[in-house]
Amino acid sequence: QVQLVESGGGLVQPGGSLRLSCVASGFTFSTYHMRWYRQAPGEERELVASITSAGGYRSYADSVKGRFTISRDNAKNTLYLQMNSLKPEDTAAYFCNVMILRNNYWGQGTQVTVSS
Repeated sequence: QVQLVESGGGLVQPGGSLRLSCVASGFTFSTYHMRWYRQAPGEERELVASITSAGGYRSYADSVKGRFTISRDNAKNTLYLQMNSLKPEDTAAYFCNVMILRNNYWGQGTQVTVSS
């Protein structure tokens, strides 16, 4: 059974930093590309960042380039999202994602709120 469990969200002031984690189980983590998405209230879920199975290639939404870094530790079955220089518009629920055999799997999400 595929499980994804996010953590690390919270309330942070503009300009602050957070690191999100996603612990994966139920599949061979090291062989799958992984993604972070986010969804703000009333908005569609959007892709924030993605990383290949071995971590050799990463891509980002234009809105987070230069501020967010996606990474993974395959020995720990864990995906990370380091978020720096946070802005109020980064406020959203953040979800990790994996697609296995054309099925999308999601965690429960972790809330990030950027506010003074």
